[in-house]
Parts: sequence; structure tokens; C-alpha cells
Amino acid sequence: MQFKMITKQQYDQLYKQHDQRLPLDKAKVVVKLFNPTGIGTWWLSSVDPTNELAYGVCELHEKEYGPVSLKELRELQLPMGLTVERDQWFPTNEFTLQDIMEGKHE
Repeated sequence: MQFKMITKQQYDQLYKQHDQRLPLDKAKVVVKLFNPTGIGTWWLSSVDPTNELAYGVCELHEKEYGPVSLKELRELQLPMGLTVERDQWFPTNEFTLQDIMEGKHE
């Protein structure tokens, strides 16, 4: 599986962290994705390559921890032909999922 907004290095790290099954206060955010046209931000810490489910904090109206389908994010049709984007300036491995839930990344 190749998700063009996640680099191979990031995908490999997401996969490695999935194998570790880390708690929220230890799981580091590898990549942040966002909807450039409105609501939707996803801070991802792991991925299960067998079903393309990534795990992390998802914020549509409220922040919540859980799975998100990379396939659905990849196929999301946004206005003006845009797609879900990766925040290239978000620091990899600096924040935990708990930090995101508590707003310490802002």
C-alpha cells in the first residue's frame, strides 16, 4: 500500500508502532493529515497494513482516539479537486497522542 501523502519512512514508522501497541501517553504522532477545505484533522501514530486502518487522534467536531481508514481518506473528494494533505511542518515524534488530546501541541 502506498498513500501518497505519507512518505515511505513515515509509513514504516507507523507500521512499527502498530506492532508495539503503545498507550496514548507513549505513542508518538508520526504524521498529521488535514482537510484543506474545512474540518478534519488526523494525527496518526500507527497503521495496520492488513486493512489500512491507521490509529490516532481524529478531530472533526471533537478530538477522539480511534481508527481511520487510509483508503477512505485517500478517496475523499473535496471541493476544487483537492485531497487530504499532510502537514509538512508538523514535527514528527515530538508529541504523543495524549499531548494532542490535551491540546499541548498548539
